[in-house]
Amino acid sequence: MVKKNKTFKKVSIYSSISSNEILQISDHIQEVIESFDLELLMPKSSTTSTLTKGRTYSDKYIQDNSNLILAIGGDGTLLSCARKFGSKGIPVAGVNLGNLGFLTDIAPKELTSSLKQVLNGQFTCEERIFLEASINNEKADLALNEIVIHSKEVAQLIEYELHIDGNFVFRQRADGILVSSPTGSTAYSLSADGPLIHPEVKAISIIPMYAHSLNARPLIVKEDSEIQIKICRKGTSKLSLDSHKIHQLKTNDLVRISRSNSRLLLIHPLNHDFYSACRTKLGWSLGMKTKIDRI
Repeated sequence: MVKKNKTFKKVSIYSSISSNEILQISDHIQEVIESFDLELLMPKSSTTSTLTKGRTYSDKYIQDNSNLILAIGGDGTLLSCARKFGSKGIPVAGVNLGNLGFLTDIAPKELTSSLKQVLNGQFTCEERIFLEASINNEKADLALNEIVIHSKEVAQLIEYELHIDGNFVFRQRADGILVSSPTGSTAYSLSADGPLIHPEVKAISIIPMYAHSLNARPLIVKEDSEIQIKICRKGTSKLSLDSHKIHQLKTNDLVRISRSNSRLLLIHPLNHDFYSACRTKLGWSLGMKTKIDRI
């Protein structure tokens, strides 16, 4: 979906990491923002806040007033930005300084041209879901990529039951179980042999991790499913949300996972293409001819 004539009046810059390169790029972004005569709102929680000569603002103020967040770093930075600001409805665009960068896709060498396109209203916008979890009916937090239940110790199995929409699915022993959004299918899920899911597919993937079974396979369910996981045996396990928030679990704890009402509006340059990103970042077509035969 291409957005046209979109006006961003108040723009914020965010990063969760500190480096000279981050500060240099932030300084350059500020120059572009000023050339468009837009207002810069710098969050106090951003490592780039030390660079601005103007005021810095609380996260709450940014959530209430900013029209666009520019996240500088890798996908980890964008995940942090998405939880802080994107979950409140503020569009987010990512400048990629990481390795893979499936979410942060504006390259530094194309920063000026891509940013000018976005500020002129020439961009595509994807709506990404968040997952939310509760433990014994107490809300845990949001995750953009994945929610993982895993044993606390190395090479130690946990035992759990999986229910989907009230229906018993299986009881299993494994290192853990991973519940991923389509966004997360290119993250931890990819390392766990999960399926790649196009961002527009309305689905959630459930992936047993090193199950003590020859029949364990990833399971794809509809986006609005309620997933219940009960910890069955005494042992040590934990719940992780985007590898950020960690909660300890005990026997008979019931974890509920579902799609959140929050959405992330992810901004891309006009030339963004999911399959091109997969081809480039995952090494598809390596060793093949580079010329593309159009169908």
